[in-house]
Amino acid sequence: MTANENTHCKHRIRASYGDFRDKERKIADYILEHPEIIIHSTISQVAENLNVAEATVFRFCKRIGFKGYQAMKIALASEVDKGIKDIHEAIQEGDDEQLVAEKVFHSNIHTLEETLSIVTENDFKKAVKLILEANRVEFYGNGGSGIIAMDAHHKFMRTGIPTASYSDSHFQVMSASQLTKNDVVVLISHTGTNQDILQAMEIAKQQGTKTIGITTLAKSPLAENVDVPLYTIAEETDYRSEALSSRIAQLTLIDCLYVNVSIGRKELMQKSLSKIRKAINTKRK
Repeated sequence: MTANENTHCKHRIRASYGDFRDKERKIADYILEHPEIIIHSTISQVAENLNVAEATVFRFCKRIGFKGYQAMKIALASEVDKGIKDIHEAIQEGDDEQLVAEKVFHSNIHTLEETLSIVTENDFKKAVKLILEANRVEFYGNGGSGIIAMDAHHKFMRTGIPTASYSDSHFQVMSASQLTKNDVVVLISHTGTNQDILQAMEIAKQQGTKTIGITTLAKSPLAENVDVPLYTIAEETDYRSEALSSRIAQLTLIDCLYVNVSIGRKELMQKSLSKIRKAINTKRK
């Protein structure tokens, strides 16, 4: 992981939970259910309480992206101190429409703030540089991520860079096979395990195409194999899936890339925008 190691212990656990083995789930459940006990316990005490080896606890901490138990405990302590909680858990069936709307807004703001805190300057600069130097940029995503890819295409058309978006898996692999080492493909997958997206990524890489991934903060085939991974933070609740709540962060990451690229291509973009506005004006008569 490229994110700040002192953040998001609980989210990392939830994001990877489905891939844990039995003993790992036992440790994960204990951390999520008793964070106050963890931050005041040694690794030996935790291992004894769970009847597992200290090495098993240590490997678990490494598995979720920390250098060791102490680093994990520091991250967890910062979350407990901040009183981090899922705003949606406060939604009640008796809440009126305005109150529900306020809670959704606050949750979206929280998602954006959490995502911003894990965006690394180095990776973001790399992503912007790859796009600025590209002859062509394509965006791939399936399902809900396909909508994000289409939005990215809609924005980047204004930069003057030839661009396209595909949400159909056949179109993705066909187009990827035609890309070159001078092109970039942005692959969007919340889980980072979508097989169609991974296949398109492999075909693009075979052509020497540079790859950028937008995915959740978790160990996944997409995050581990793209040239530049960009991460989002989101939590699942009874009222909203994790994938759904992550889209506001995905859209914002796309916006950030677009604005940076626009600044880097200021003169070329102005020419492109002039042509687009002229064309759109014909639709308003």
